[in-house]
Amino acid sequence: MSPTRSLAVSGIIVLLAACTSGASPEPSADASEPATSAPASAAAPSASAAGECAPESLASVADGRLTIGTDNPAFPPYWEPPAEGEEGTDPWELGDPYTKGGFEGAVAWAVAEELGFGDDDVDFIAVPFDLSYAPGEKDFDFYLAQVSYLPERAEAVDLSDGYFFSNQALVANADTPITEATSIADVAEFRLGVQVGTTSLAYIEDQIQPATEASVYNSNDAAIAALNADQVDGIVVDLPTAFFITAVQMDNGVVVAQFPTVGDEEEYFSLVLGLDSPLTDCVNQAIAALDESGELAAITQEWMSDNAGAPVFE
Repeated sequence: MSPTRSLAVSGIIVLLAACTSGASPEPSADASEPATSAPASAAAPSASAAGECAPESLASVADGRLTIGTDNPAFPPYWEPPAEGEEGTDPWELGDPYTKGGFEGAVAWAVAEELGFGDDDVDFIAVPFDLSYAPGEKDFDFYLAQVSYLPERAEAVDLSDGYFFSNQALVANADTPITEATSIADVAEFRLGVQVGTTSLAYIEDQIQPATEASVYNSNDAAIAALNADQVDGIVVDLPTAFFITAVQMDNGVVVAQFPTVGDEEEYFSLVLGLDSPLTDCVNQAIAALDESGELAAITQEWMSDNAGAPVFE
């Protein structure tokens, strides 16, 4: 695990306090349980899960069970760590899906419940981010780890309707010249860094169009290291990631600004399913039901917080 991922427990607790409305996490699974075991208590299946979308009717990876994938380490605020003093579930680092906490943890469990799966019918597996949308057979029913919808990704996998919509954002070290920028044109005069293969890179190239070509890194960790080494002036990430980076991964980081959505297209996160998955329609129905009921909005408010006053640059 890289140094930036070796986070102090106190830093994680501070972040979670800032990103939640005070709800207490449920106890994590005991460390002695297998990695694919959920907590013993089972929630009642959702009344909306019926017919072709009932668990017994779904062609899931494991009969009668729901297998959910995410990246590992599973970072807050997307996945919540176990309560202080409690051991997490192997092999999960930082965030543990079995706590049911964190933004994506809460979304995953809400979708599972909407589909009619109880607590003891859900398994989580670790899958690297870039393998989630690669062509080929999947060993999960759906996957979530801040995977933005892209048409080219949708050629290899099914991508669900959006469960989170976000602008791009600019992160820098406090009191550096780029923090004085007030517009996209100002930002374009600085050296920018970004993770390869992301929508943030596409936004830099298509919308910011910096005078100096952006430096591209294999991970956000590498981009942060370049920022702290003064190799770039700022890095562009999605807004939720910007809040996490400045709260936990940087000592002096600030969110300089967010950038507006272009045209009618919004940046959004999708659940990833295998190409032509028989579960896709049911997953979309579950997301729609959570949206209509207000539960998805409540989860978003609780775990992701508002835009924290980051100005929008035009």
